[in-house]
Amino acid sequence: MTLSRVQTPYPHWLFRAPNGDQFQVVPERGGLITGWRSGGQERLYFDAERFADPSKSVRGGIPVLFPVCGNVPGNQLVLPQGSFPMAQHGFARDLPWQLTELDSGDGVCLQLSDSPETRAAYPFGFALSLEVQLEPQALAIRAVVEHLGPSDSAMPFAFGLHPYFQVESLAEARVDGLPLRCFDHLSAAEAATADQLARLEQGVDLRLDLQPPQDPAPRLTTGSGVVVELEMEPPFAHAVVWSDPPRPMLCLEPWSARRGELGLELEPGQRAELRCRYVLSPA
Repeated sequence: MTLSRVQTPYPHWLFRAPNGDQFQVVPERGGLITGWRSGGQERLYFDAERFADPSKSVRGGIPVLFPVCGNVPGNQLVLPQGSFPMAQHGFARDLPWQLTELDSGDGVCLQLSDSPETRAAYPFGFALSLEVQLEPQALAIRAVVEHLGPSDSAMPFAFGLHPYFQVESLAEARVDGLPLRCFDHLSAAEAATADQLARLEQGVDLRLDLQPPQDPAPRLTTGSGVVVELEMEPPFAHAVVWSDPPRPMLCLEPWSARRGELGLELEPGQRAELRCRYVLSPA
């Protein structure tokens, strides 16, 4: 497997396996995975034109959500230390990360740590690493969050991923393996999951509360003869389904907490691991 620097169509790092599977990553733009090619086909949706304008939020790839998923009330994170400005989905997706190759040779490790910029919004010393590995017909992701200080307070956080998967069309896409009830972020109310999934072409934003590994893994049928299955382990406990018509994509996202909540907490010196895999199979 090889890791190489590529300049076109935009500067990125390319990690490639002997069988042709590969992914692209742009560490300086939020540690963003911009593409995942498996079985000879690109699996992720990516708006390269929008990506070319750094003033715009990214639409595509796999953005990282930390230290919140979604938005907090008034975009203010209220902690015992005070109230801090916090943008939707946190700051990790907007900052430069460091990139190294894994010793195992089957992927890369992206790393982000606290800085004066992050401490102005989140008063903690932290280290966040993201290991991305190619597996046969799968992409495995392992996140590690560490609390580095101060030593007299716990560090609350949430973590999530926001992958955009290509679909033939929203009319042909299907999501299975979900609970009967969900929470509709658009109406801020509980709803019937089937009713929401029937509206993919109109745009949905819904959260499913899961108990992995007891609950079935959510499965996205893309309409091109491929199923993408989200396997996740605790403390991941929620899956979010989001469509943004007319874009031919659907997001199937693992979150550790409900929208706007932190949910997890680390004492000084502690660390937490969050693991998930996206597995491909024939429809």
